[in-house]
Amino acid sequence: MADKFMHSVHLDESKCVGCTNCIKRCPTGAIRVRNGKAQITKESCIDCGECIRTCQHNAKIPIYDPLSVMDNYKYKVALPAPSLYGQFNNLNDSNIVLTALLLMGFDDVFEVGAAAEIVSMMTRDYVKNHKEQWPLISTACPAIVKLIRVRFPGLIDQLLPIQPPVEIAATLARRRAMEQTGLPSEDIGIFFISPCPAKTTACRSPIGVEKTDVDAVLAIKDVYVRLLPFMDHAAQDPLDIAAAGRIGVGWGISGGEAAGLINDEYLAADGIENCIRVLEDLEDEKFSTLQFVELDACAGGCVGGLLTVENPYIAKVKLSRLRKYLPVAKTHVSIPNFGYWEYIPEYEDVYSLGKNMAENLSKLAQIEELTERFPGIDCGSCGSPSCRALAEDIVRGLATEDDCIHVCFDKYKKGENQ
Repeated sequence: MADKFMHSVHLDESKCVGCTNCIKRCPTGAIRVRNGKAQITKESCIDCGECIRTCQHNAKIPIYDPLSVMDNYKYKVALPAPSLYGQFNNLNDSNIVLTALLLMGFDDVFEVGAAAEIVSMMTRDYVKNHKEQWPLISTACPAIVKLIRVRFPGLIDQLLPIQPPVEIAATLARRRAMEQTGLPSEDIGIFFISPCPAKTTACRSPIGVEKTDVDAVLAIKDVYVRLLPFMDHAAQDPLDIAAAGRIGVGWGISGGEAAGLINDEYLAADGIENCIRVLEDLEDEKFSTLQFVELDACAGGCVGGLLTVENPYIAKVKLSRLRKYLPVAKTHVSIPNFGYWEYIPEYEDVYSLGKNMAENLSKLAQIEELTERFPGIDCGSCGSPSCRALAEDIVRGLATEDDCIHVCFDKYKKGENQ
């Protein structure tokens, strides 16, 4: 099984100044500042990238493959995410980008949007036949899936057990390349052009399946720079190879996946904080009539990913314009016999305090008592995101009461008055 704690968000300690800005933005409380440097707890990190957005010193960095990795394969297949199209000005034909990818050095292109239309078809079928799981929760955003696994275990059974479009695209692209070229699988490189680090992690350590067909993950921002010189040439005589319609291209923006259900019984939310609010309401069973919930950790959907170049809201407008005159779908196939999860991911009990219930209750009581001693202003000066988090860290043996500057100041004043 893949490494469940592998991550694509790393810390460059040489740039970290211990400013504590990141600790409050982490949705799972995975970051602490100790000895003047941030520390990321790998067990609770979900690769959402909020710390990267927040860090003014560029100490948090996304990990992905360099373009030079293409040189390791005889035959190269690009898997462009739909969000790639939203990075270009005045783009009225996705064939231009696909042709430019071939001019850039790829031997073939397989749109993730085309696979998204297959996943939409599979989702419609699954939702129709599994009413007992309503509302089903999309598993396209790996950051959201990880968030549910560490914070919302009661919702795991509502996760849609279908692989994300990139995995479907990778499998189909490899099969096509092997048939067309006669090359062995190891000579064929499948390259996903990704909008975010969470998808990088998901490709390297897939969720719900043992193995991935993606060989490397390239950043949209790197590919964008390489594509620009070829765009004008491609626009003069673009090849007619686009295979994604309105549904597939729409997956690049918030609400696009849910719209592929072709009914109105869905909810779509974007931005990690908004998604957490929705998940909390789902836990409280507030959505009794919904069939499907789409959640995107990035604002605007995948166009808001950290590895993109365009403002997410401008990219959303560009993508909406591009898909406006496309047919509803271009990919018309029967439901494939693959693409479903091979196993249901388990709850990751990363917040457990003890080895058994009695120990947990004892330590919870200690946390409550400690929390009462702190001022409750959640300033973050101690290196923990909140006063309660500091209390938890103390109980775990990772901090002391003296880490709270207010406690220290009170002790100093008492000493002064004696």
